[in-house]
Amino acid sequence: MIKALIIEDEDLAANRLINLLKQIEPDIVIDGPIDSVEQAVRYLQKNPQPDLLFLDIQLADSKSFSIFEQVKVEAPVIFTTAYDEYTIKAFELNSIDYLLKPINLEKLQWSLEKFRKVRQYYNNENFNGQLKSLVNAIKIQAEETYKTRFLVNKGDVLLPIAINDIAYFYAEDKALFLVTKENKKHLINFSLEDLEQKLDPKFFFRVNRQFIISVEAINKVHNYFNYRLKLELRPAPKTDVIVSKSRTSEFKAWMNGEK
Repeated sequence: MIKALIIEDEDLAANRLINLLKQIEPDIVIDGPIDSVEQAVRYLQKNPQPDLLFLDIQLADSKSFSIFEQVKVEAPVIFTTAYDEYTIKAFELNSIDYLLKPINLEKLQWSLEKFRKVRQYYNNENFNGQLKSLVNAIKIQAEETYKTRFLVNKGDVLLPIAINDIAYFYAEDKALFLVTKENKKHLINFSLEDLEQKLDPKFFFRVNRQFIISVEAINKVHNYFNYRLKLELRPAPKTDVIVSKSRTSEFKAWMNGEK
C-alpha cells in the first residue's frame, strides 16, 4: 500500500490526479490536496512523511521549491507541472520523475513503477549514492549549457556581450532588456522565464517578476516593509528593485553562497 500526499493548487488537476491514482492503485491512501507552501510545511512538520509526494511547482503562495528550504523532505517526489523549464532544479530535490500536465494514465503508471523500483533502496546507502550521482551528472550537464555571452543589436552592428559584463536584466512593456555594468542597455529576445533557466544560478537570481540580477551588481541590501528587501544596484535602475516576500528567504541563502 502506498500513502501519498498531493500538493496542488488547481482543483481540476488535483481531482484528475486522484482519479488516475485510484485507477492504477485502488488501495492507495491519499492526503491532500494541499494548495500552498505554508500549508505544506505545516503538514510535513506535524505528520509522518508520506511514502510518495506529488508536488506541483507553482503553488498559491510561491514555488514549491521553497518547501525544501523550510522543512526536511525525506519522501521521493514526483513533480507535476505545466512547465518544463524546472527539470534540473526538480532532480536536485528527491525527484524520481517530472510529469507535465495534463497528466495521462500511461505516464503516471510508469512513474509509479519507477517509484516501486526505488522504494526498496530509498533509505539505504545504495540508493542515496545513486541519487547523488544522478544529481551531480545533471548539475554538470546544466553548467555546460548556461549562457556565456549574448549577441545584441546596436544599429547595423551585432555586439557580443560577455556574461561577466552584465549587471542585470529587466522586463518592461513586454520587452526584456540587458543592462551592462557600464550602464549600457540592450533589447534581447527572451522572456524572463526562459532566461532564468539559461543563467548560472550561482551568479544570477530572479528577485521578482521584473528583474534578474547579477550578484556583482548588488551594492547594498536594505530591509523593507512587510518582510521584503530593497536592493541598491550598480548601475542604479530607474525603478526600485524589491525582493518579493516569497523569494526573500531563498535570496538570503543565495547571497550567503548557499545556492
